[in-house]
Amino acid sequence: MTTAKNALLSSVTLGDLTLPNRIVMAPLTRTRAIGHQPNALMAEYYSQRASTGLLITECTMVSANTSSFGNDPGIYSQEQIEGWKLTTNAVHKADGRVFIQIWHAGRAAHPLLNGGKEAVAPSAISIDDETHTPEGKKPYTVPHALTVSEIKTIVNDFRQAALNAKEAGFDGVEIHGANGYLIDQFLRDSANQRTDEYGGSFENRARFLTEVLDAVTEVMGSGRVGLRLSPLNSFNSMKDSDPVGLVRYLAELLNGYNLAYLHLMRADFFGIQKADVVPAVREVYKGHLMVNMGYSPEEASQVIADKQADSVAFGTGILANPDFVERVKAGADFNAPDQATFYTPDGKGYTDYPLMSA
Repeated sequence: MTTAKNALLSSVTLGDLTLPNRIVMAPLTRTRAIGHQPNALMAEYYSQRASTGLLITECTMVSANTSSFGNDPGIYSQEQIEGWKLTTNAVHKADGRVFIQIWHAGRAAHPLLNGGKEAVAPSAISIDDETHTPEGKKPYTVPHALTVSEIKTIVNDFRQAALNAKEAGFDGVEIHGANGYLIDQFLRDSANQRTDEYGGSFENRARFLTEVLDAVTEVMGSGRVGLRLSPLNSFNSMKDSDPVGLVRYLAELLNGYNLAYLHLMRADFFGIQKADVVPAVREVYKGHLMVNMGYSPEEASQVIADKQADSVAFGTGILANPDFVERVKAGADFNAPDQATFYTPDGKGYTDYPLMSA
């Protein structure tokens, strides 16, 4: 019998993998990939957290000159493939499992971070905010509205990224369809005002996502592909006129893919858009449902015991506690995350969080 006390620590099948527990490390941007190159410091960071049921890497660029953060990693060159092998080898040596989150920033990629290259999006609508650039904080630029042929090229970039991830030794990939980046920009009607086959109806707005899913699952096999969605998150100037209707449509659509999991963010970072999307998805979606955003271990265990979800992803809790699983088992206190070092370039606040045993 699964009880709330042990639910989070029970094993579970996720696609082609069996996880020793239902604790997942959420993807977290950490900007340690200097020059977009994965490195040994990153390998140490991920392998420290290998007792987690599944690790999901930070968002990783599928093509050059699409950076949103400056030192975000890529998976589009042979050098990056070799760099990521440091991480996959270290995680597997520590008996862990790791998916890479593959990503295109779309209109969130500022030209000053990308050699002057114009940002792209479904429609020529900019993010209403500023971002950090080499020249200081600057407003986001109005993106170029993608042509159909350009969309097909980006789909092929996702396909190649999956091939590269496979070569780098990842156990699978998570497609980033959340938080106001390119796939999410197509999905939600505040950013997508197209009148062609990629805009308007739920089906049309989901077309780019389905083409990416088709490409990536063909490479990896569906049991090694996950998808992250954030139907409520207003980050990056995002909104939808019917977020519950949209995510229910997507959940039904995804039933046809037999994915490893659907990773659902339950809330809005800023509390602007509010709805109860987890039950709406659970009612429709027949696969493994992973949930995220603000869960304590106690609430997560109860959610799993009540069969509201199958696994729970934790972000800053695992960031600050490489032995998060062991602390949950022991009922121990947790290190507090140091926000001042979330995006700094070295090991401080990255690989130096103390273990419970220390």
